[in-house]
Amino acid sequence: MALLAFFGSALAQGEVVESVFINEGASYPQSHASSIVELSSGTLAAAWFGGTNEGNADVVIWYARRERGVWLPAREVANGVQVDGSRYPTWNPVLFRPKPEQLLLFYKVGPGPRQWWGMVMSSNDAGRSWSKPRRLPEGILGPIKNKPVVLSDGAWLAGSSTEDAVAGWLVHFEISRDAGATWARIGPVAKGPGLEAIQPSILFHRGGALQAVGRTRQGVNYQTWSHDGGGTWSPLTAIDLPNPNSGTDAVSLRDGRQLMVYNHSAHRADRAEGDRYPLDVALSCDGVSWTRVLTLESKPLVSGYAYPAAIQTADGRVHVTYTWDRKKIKHVILDPAKLKGVSCTS
Repeated sequence: MALLAFFGSALAQGEVVESVFINEGASYPQSHASSIVELSSGTLAAAWFGGTNEGNADVVIWYARRERGVWLPAREVANGVQVDGSRYPTWNPVLFRPKPEQLLLFYKVGPGPRQWWGMVMSSNDAGRSWSKPRRLPEGILGPIKNKPVVLSDGAWLAGSSTEDAVAGWLVHFEISRDAGATWARIGPVAKGPGLEAIQPSILFHRGGALQAVGRTRQGVNYQTWSHDGGGTWSPLTAIDLPNPNSGTDAVSLRDGRQLMVYNHSAHRADRAEGDRYPLDVALSCDGVSWTRVLTLESKPLVSGYAYPAAIQTADGRVHVTYTWDRKKIKHVILDPAKLKGVSCTS
């Protein structure tokens, strides 16, 4: 009841501007792992994977645009069909717009996270048409879940990770200094106090520092820092937000605050993970101390609310997409000016 009251209060104060489903009436039963981007026209686009069930060969990448405030019907833009006729599932699409008319779609193909490989496609017309899919170089997976960033020198920096049977979960980064023509791998990042972590989101701080945050298997969200433009990263440590072994995303707001969307839930006593609800928004000035300021979802669902993606658009609003009970993708628009509780001053 307390969570419901908290969310009701948030709605009354106007933090949530709009909340809609993107893929209503989909022809497939399961949707997951969305990504969202602002196009050069100011409209939005989203991608996710969908099919009969995560890991099945019929799971493909779907793409939809939002025009004049309405999400248009989604269409399939990538699948895992191979030259020899074999077929694998697709995973974790990530949309990235490094230049006004350049839109990239990264995604994975393969039987599972330990064996998948990275793919990329590009579009110069807001996703109406796409280039032929291209496999990324050996050892380069692309952004594993969350959006890359463009650094001050123009380089592209992507947060990535692996899930190895022997080494466990490892965070690393991938950087391109020639607009995606070639990539170099950075890391893996030292695990610190035994943190098994994946799926970093990259944040910008004053003085040029970079921070990456994300999920762990240990019931907490992690952080790692770079003070040399992403070349080296500090060992992983925990931040003061729980994690039930579920994906997160984060974005640096233009007012200096850092925003994270995550499940405010830790592990249950009966298993090494927790419930993927509630789904919350937290803010921070320093990236270390975080304050939970908004609950987006709190009603218990079998598969909960998971894998959020978050961006801030040119008009200042924050857009969040996330998986709703593994059945739908939900889109929520927030007014960050009305997210109270954290104010950053120089």
